Amino acid sequence: MKLNVKFIWAILITIPFLNTQSKEAIASQPEEVTIKFAGKVGNNAFSCGTSYQLGKPAKTVTALDFRFYVSDIALIDANGKAVPLNLKQDGKWQYQNVALIDFENKTGGCVNGTIETSDRVIGTIPKGNYKGLKFTLGVPSNLNHEDSTLAPSPLNLTSLWWNWRFGYKFARIDFENQRTAQATMHKQHQHNDKENGNGFLIHLGSTGCQAETSTQKPATECSNPNTSTITFTNFNPAKNIVVADIARLLASTNLNQNQPNTSPGCMSEPNDNDCAGIMASFGIPFNGISPKPTFFRVE
Repeated sequence: MKLNVKFIWAILITIPFLNTQSKEAIASQPEEVTIKFAGKVGNNAFSCGTSYQLGKPAKTVTALDFRFYVSDIALIDANGKAVPLNLKQDGKWQYQNVALIDFENKTGGCVNGTIETSDRVIGTIPKGNYKGLKFTLGVPSNLNHEDSTLAPSPLNLTSLWWNWRFGYKFARIDFENQRTAQATMHKQHQHNDKENGNGFLIHLGSTGCQAETSTQKPATECSNPNTSTITFTNFNPAKNIVVADIARLLASTNLNQNQPNTSPGCMSEPNDNDCAGIMASFGIPFNGISPKPTFFRVE
């Protein structure tokens, strides 16, 4: 039988090409990635109802809540490019590009929370060599002013919603003074932030959102979006976790005092100096103070 030299040569040339295409196809296949978070107070795990010495000077307060939204999660490849994580739409903790991290479990004084907790973000990403992590603390502006009573989970929690600002609380980290903790441990806390004067409350959200009424979406972008982009250049999802550290958040804040005529703690109001150190730790500009994000770290 006479061999067709041209045919054989064409096959030999094609085989390496097919192998290359096969490798590229395999490399482009998405893989599931889990970004783990941990809520801590210094070196100690966060726990509802536990008392901690926090702030400067230190004050004993009892933990009531610890939740926050993250969005636009991405891994950074070897070339420094941020590759978005396609979040798993689980109908509970993740919606579109937003995820809720929730460390409270409705025990102790965490009466405004939920029994279930969530300490991770799960999604898919093309296989690759990733070396870093990038995400935003907060809810994107296109979702921030939806009606929480009609929104899908996890954007349907009224305890993470400001009626009077028609927007979400990107973070809710609440504490009660030790002297009032026992007396109110089993009482339902009011949702009106301005009426709860028993502790130090941290509710992060957008301000300066101009709307005709408090129940309408703002006509323009909020003057103070109060979101923060967090970047870690050295992060391996298989080995590292993101730690949210309340002790760092309050390292330069005096919990023993509250600016007169302002809400207890920090409600993101631009005229409330009690927010200065907190916003800086979140990595958010505030009244001319340059942000130095310290709230998140990698372990």
